[in-house]
Amino acid sequence: MDATYHSLSQRIIRQFAFKESEGQNRLLIALAGPPGSGKSTIAAQVVHQVASMPSGPSVVAVSVDGFHLSRATLRSLPNATEALARRGAPWTFDGAAAAKLVQRLRDGAGKYSVTAPTFDHAVKDPVPDGLTVGPHVQVCILEGNYLLSDEEPWYGIASIVDECWLIKVDTSLARSRVAERHLKSGIEDTMEKALERANENDLVNGEYVMKHSEGRYDVLIESVEERNLSLD
Repeated sequence: MDATYHSLSQRIIRQFAFKESEGQNRLLIALAGPPGSGKSTIAAQVVHQVASMPSGPSVVAVSVDGFHLSRATLRSLPNATEALARRGAPWTFDGAAAAKLVQRLRDGAGKYSVTAPTFDHAVKDPVPDGLTVGPHVQVCILEGNYLLSDEEPWYGIASIVDECWLIKVDTSLARSRVAERHLKSGIEDTMEKALERANENDLVNGEYVMKHSEGRYDVLIESVEERNLSLD
């Protein structure tokens, strides 16, 4: 996908130059896609390419995985069993807090630092204030499943950011990627269970992502099989 990474990086350079010409100093991009579509890898590769350009803007990737509800919170819900089984569904995130983060990143440009939670895959829970975005960061690529959703509390994010990018991925490829991730992270202990979880949860969430992001993007990216691609 080298050509895709290059194209997206060049797009950022053009869009940021336009923002600067209007007297603004931060470009916000929302990158959404189903589980297994390669969001983290695409964001990381684009960040690397932009950061490597001479005189390129400062850039950072910000995942909204840190807005997963903690396992303790999920266990406290009346439907705890379902909540734990469906972790990753829209209602198992604090979407309102994610939307507030996007607004803070917009308002804080050139003024103040913004902290965001991250997600520790080893403990399988969020880490409060795990990431700090300084006031002079010029490009922020936010990545997460539901950033372009047409339902609340995610709905308003698309109007805050400057660019909306959506990734599409073949269902079978997404299934294999997320199943491998579940096995590697210890969420499931056999490939059979990992595939079952992918079918019953991740692919369901992926269908939601594509349905509710339809028509809400500036760029459509096709994720294809690539050696060493991240499973996110």
